[in-house]
Amino acid sequence: MATIKDVAREAGLAVGTVSRVLNNRGYISDSARKKVYEAMERLNYKPNEIARALYRKKSNIIGVVVPMVSHPFFSELVNHIEYYSYEAGYKVLICNSYSDSEKEKKYIELINRNQVDGFIVTTYTQDTSDYINSELPLVTLDRSFDGLPYITSDHYRGGTLATNLLIEKGCKKIAHLSGPLEIDIIANSRSKAFLDVVSEKKVEYIIEQTKLTTFENYKKIVYKFLEKHTDVDGIFCGSDIIATSLIHVANIMDKNVPEELKIIGYDDLDIALMNIPSLTTIRQNIEQIAERAVNVLLDKLEEKEVNMKNVLPVTLVERETT
Repeated sequence: MATIKDVAREAGLAVGTVSRVLNNRGYISDSARKKVYEAMERLNYKPNEIARALYRKKSNIIGVVVPMVSHPFFSELVNHIEYYSYEAGYKVLICNSYSDSEKEKKYIELINRNQVDGFIVTTYTQDTSDYINSELPLVTLDRSFDGLPYITSDHYRGGTLATNLLIEKGCKKIAHLSGPLEIDIIANSRSKAFLDVVSEKKVEYIIEQTKLTTFENYKKIVYKFLEKHTDVDGIFCGSDIIATSLIHVANIMDKNVPEELKIIGYDDLDIALMNIPSLTTIRQNIEQIAERAVNVLLDKLEEKEVNMKNVLPVTLVERETT
């Protein structure tokens, strides 16, 4: 295997000159740079990225912590984060925590040890002290911590739009299938909006919490819910995947959507259009969330001033389930 000394010998240059080319430091003439690249190609030399990262104290890698990468929302989010990171010259290290605080802690330790330049995190666990104490620049999604920038959507407006639409469509008993409300995440303001609207308009309601899980598990959850609450005629779901599982179960139970049961999701993922009937939902722009998160993190890495509070708009997309 070729070494940097072999490259220097092949190029007819000093080792220090080759090192400056590899690390892009100091003045390097075009002719010297060309000689180094040609020598590297002839010798099939691949620089040791870990060693270079330690030398430069910069890895050009961003860590991304998500609770469940297989979940449609987070898979789309990670896809966009990777795209915008790569466009800016960064690679992405994906950490899939499964909402396990111990697993998150180990990932944060890994991120700190491996000279990752910074990280983007969305966490559904109670213990977040490891993020707060991290020395690396970080950006959070849907969580607000003192001194840290965060990206979120206008979830309160989303909850308001969804709940008002169900009431306008004539629903008399409305349910909200939310996420885990005991965890302090900004997205819980959807549930607050739901409660505010039904209370103001004096509509009968139910709030049922769910945990982040798989499609099959959501189907079991909503099946039990519909068996227990047969008189619910409108449901605002905390995500499109919950709403999709609800459509499937309603079909199994011969409950007509939207005549007997109106359903609204949240996110506007691709599955919203794939459903039959197609899903009415609240659209948050996942690509824009990812782009903003990457840009804010890169600005922090360059020690620029950043907006600490980044709230992106949502819109109501009405389709066939209402």
